[in-house]
Amino acid sequence: MLFEETTITESQSSKNERITFFVEVILPVPIEGKFTYRIPMELNGKVREGARVVVNFGKRRILTGIVFSVHQEAPKTYQAKYILELLDEIPVVNRAQLIFWEWLADYYMCTMGEVMNVALPSGLKLSSLSRVQLNPNFAHLQAQYDIPLHAKEQLLLDHLHGDSTLTFDQIAEILQVKNIYAIIKSLLFKEAILVFEEIKEKYKPKIVKKIRLSKLYLADKEVLIDLLDSVKNAKKVTAKQEEVILKYLTEIPADAPESKHLQGLPKSTFTKSGISESSLQSLIKKEVFEEFEEIVSRFQAYEDEILSLIKLSEYQKGKVSEIEKYFDATDATHRNTVLLHGITGSGKTEMYIQIVNQILAQGRQVLFLLPEIALTTQIVARLKKVYGAKLGVYHSKFSANERVEVWKGVQDGKFPIVVGVRSSIFLPFSNLGLIVVDEEHDPSYKQYDPAPRYNARDVALVLASIHKSKVLLGSATPSLESYYQARQGKYGFVSVEKRFGEAILPEIKLVNMSIERKQKTVKYNFSSLLLAAIDENLQKKEQTILFQNRRGFAPHLSCEECNWIPTCMNCAVSLTFHLYSNELRCHYCGYREAPPSTCLHCGSGKIKTVGFGTEKIEDELRLVYPEAVIQRMDLDTTRSKYAYQTIIEDFTNRQIDILVGTQMVTKGLDFDHVSLVGVFDIDRLIHFPDFRSHERTFQLVTQVSGRAGRKNKKGVVLIQTSQPQHPLLERIVQHDYIGFYEDEIIEREKHFYPPFSRVINITVKSEEQTLAVEAAHELAQKLKAVLGEGRVLGPEAAIIEKIRNQYLQNVMVKLERDKINLKAVKQLIKEQMNGLSSNKKYKTLLIVPDADPM
Repeated sequence: MLFEETTITESQSSKNERITFFVEVILPVPIEGKFTYRIPMELNGKVREGARVVVNFGKRRILTGIVFSVHQEAPKTYQAKYILELLDEIPVVNRAQLIFWEWLADYYMCTMGEVMNVALPSGLKLSSLSRVQLNPNFAHLQAQYDIPLHAKEQLLLDHLHGDSTLTFDQIAEILQVKNIYAIIKSLLFKEAILVFEEIKEKYKPKIVKKIRLSKLYLADKEVLIDLLDSVKNAKKVTAKQEEVILKYLTEIPADAPESKHLQGLPKSTFTKSGISESSLQSLIKKEVFEEFEEIVSRFQAYEDEILSLIKLSEYQKGKVSEIEKYFDATDATHRNTVLLHGITGSGKTEMYIQIVNQILAQGRQVLFLLPEIALTTQIVARLKKVYGAKLGVYHSKFSANERVEVWKGVQDGKFPIVVGVRSSIFLPFSNLGLIVVDEEHDPSYKQYDPAPRYNARDVALVLASIHKSKVLLGSATPSLESYYQARQGKYGFVSVEKRFGEAILPEIKLVNMSIERKQKTVKYNFSSLLLAAIDENLQKKEQTILFQNRRGFAPHLSCEECNWIPTCMNCAVSLTFHLYSNELRCHYCGYREAPPSTCLHCGSGKIKTVGFGTEKIEDELRLVYPEAVIQRMDLDTTRSKYAYQTIIEDFTNRQIDILVGTQMVTKGLDFDHVSLVGVFDIDRLIHFPDFRSHERTFQLVTQVSGRAGRKNKKGVVLIQTSQPQHPLLERIVQHDYIGFYEDEIIEREKHFYPPFSRVINITVKSEEQTLAVEAAHELAQKLKAVLGEGRVLGPEAAIIEKIRNQYLQNVMVKLERDKINLKAVKQLIKEQMNGLSSNKKYKTLLIVPDADPM
C-alpha cells in the first residue's frame, strides 16, 4: 500500500482489555482543530483511520465524523465522550485523502471540518436531521433470503409502511431506546432501510421490473418443457398469451441453467416486442410467470459500449512523445507536470487518451478534470467508447446517491478512470497515476463558497505530489500563471500549433459598431454584417453560435423621465429583467419581483429596458428569422439534470440552427457544422475592473472562436465592438497568444500581481455598513503594522458593495513569491482575524479569507 493507516488490531487490544483508546475526529463544523472521543471497549481493535463514527456534539447535536487518528492519550482539560457508533468496518476515506484535507485546510485558511463537508458526498453523511425510509426492494430480499429480524427491528419496519419516513428522534421514541444507531446500522446492513438527508433528494434506487417463470416450472424441467402443450390442451391460455411464453423461451431456452431463469427478463423485453401488457398480466395471475424488481447500477448503460481505438496523426504522435519524455526522463529534464498548449481543434482529447492508456496499463488510476458540467456530455460520450464500464462520471448534477455510487466504485476499483468537475479531486483514489486538467485556464475550477475556496487546477498538483503521480495541463489559452511556470522551466511544455486533419483556424473580423450606429444599419442589437452572415449561414444549412456573457433579457429597467432603476432589496445591484418568466431577478441572492407598470419614483408609465442579455438576443432572432430553430444555453435553460446534454445533442444532430449562450458555449465543445460565431458586448468584458479582465477576455473570445470551422470548413468570427483599435483585439484577431502573454506579463510584473506575487483577499461582511468599514480599517491597520504598508492594500468596498443584506469590504494582501514564509504569514493573518472576531463589538461580523482569488 502507498499509505499506512493507524489501526489498533484485535491482538493488540486483547493484550490488555482495559486499555483505553481515543480517536481524533474531524467533524463537519467550522471550528478549528479535531475533536477527541473515547472508544468503547467493545469497539477496541475495530476503529480505523478514515472510518465514519457517530458522535454527540454539544448537548443535542448528533454528527457523523471521520476518524483522523487512533491513540491512547486522554485529553487533559475535559473528559472525552464515547463515540456512539462505528459506521464502517472498511474506512470510506483513505490516508492520502486525510493528508490532502489537512493541506487544503492549512493553505486555504479554513477548518478540516469545512473541507470534510465539501469533500464527502452527502449520502455518506449522517446527522440528527437524517430521515429513514423502507427500502422498496426489501420485500423481495426478505422473500428470497428469509432475513432474520430482531423484535426492535421488526417494530421499526412496521412503522415504516408505504412512503412514510421517520427522524432519528421519532425512531428513538417508538423503540423506547436512547442509542438507536446499532439498530440503524443493522437494518442498513440487511438492506431493509434507506437513510437520507431531509433537505436532499430522497433516495430512489434505479429499479428494473423483470419477469421470470414461477417456481413450479423451475422446480420440474419436464413441466417446463411441456408447458405450451399442457396449457393449450387445458385451454388455459389464448394465442396472445402463447406468444408471451414463446418470447420468453426464445430469450431463455427451457434447458438454460436455473440461475439464468432466476435472473429473468426485463419487462420491457415483452412490451417492446409488441406483446400486450394484459396478456402478460394474465399469465402472472395464472402463476405461469412472476413479476419482481431488481436494483441496478445507474451507470450500467456504459457496460455494453463497443470500444474504439483512437488514431493520431504523425504530428500528434510526435507531441505525445514529447509529453512522455518529460514524464519518463531520469535526468534533469524530468517533469511531473506538463503544460500542453494546443490551439483550438488540435485534438488535445485524443492526445490525452494516449497518455491515459499508458497509465491505466500500469494498473494506476486516472482523474480527468473538466471545468464545466456542459463539457462532460461530449467528453464522456467520447471516452466511454474507449473505456466502457471502467469510466466513472462525477459532478453536481448527479444525485447524492449517484455520487456515492461513483465514490464506492473508485474505492472498489470499478472505475480506474473518472471524468469529473472540480469536486472529483476529493474521490478516494488510492493509486492515482495521472491527473489531466483540461481547459486548465478556466475560472470555474475555483470554488468560491463555501470554504475551502480552492482552485482544482492548483490543488491537483498537490494531490499528484501525495500520490507521486503526473499532471497534464491542457488549454488553447493557458492561464498566465501556468504559462509563466512553463517558461521558467518548472513545468514541461509542449506546443501543438496545427489543427487536426485539414481544419484551419477561423478568420476573425472586427465590426465597428460606432460606424454602424452612425449609419443606422444596426437592427435590434445586430450589426448589418452579422445579420448578413447569419442569413448566408442559414441558406447554406450551416450552424451559428452567438456569444453574450450576460443572461436575462435586459440588465435593468429604467424610467425615461427620472432615470429611476429598480434595485434589489438585499444587494447593491439593479434587478435583471427576464421576459419569459416576466419578472425582475437578482442574480446574486435570487430575489424576485414583478416588473413595475409605472415608475415608483415619479409615477411615469414610460419604463424601458436597458442593455441586452441572451434572452433578448434569442427573442430578437425569432423576430428576424421566424423559420430558424433557435436555442439558448445559459444558467436559466440548463437547471435540470439532462438539460445540457439535450441541448448539446440537438445542436450536434443539426436540430438547432442558431445557439445563443453565455460562456457555456465557449467551453471546448466540438461541433462539425458551425461556420459562424458572433460575439456581443466585448467592450464590457475588456474594461471590467479586475487585473485579469484582459486575460479572461482573450480566453473567452479565443475559445468561442474555436467552435467555428472544425473539420475541413473555414469558420468566420464577427466581434461587435466600439473600439476596433484596442491592442487586445488585435492580438485576438491574429490568434497571437504569445504576443498577448508578452504584453500582459509586463503589466503584471509592473503592478506586482500573480504570477509575481501571491494574493490573499480578506472580505469583511456585516449587515451594518459602518461596522464593516470600521472593522476592515482596523484589520488593515493591524496587518500593515506586522506585514508592512506595501503588502497590504485597502480596505475598499467590493465591486458589488452589498450582497444578501451584507456590506462587503475587501483587504488585499500581496506577498512576494518564494521569498516569504507563506504558512507563517497565513497563521499571522488568522490570528489578526480571530482577534477582531473576539471583540464583542464585532461579534456579528463574518471575516472570509480567500487565498489565490480569481
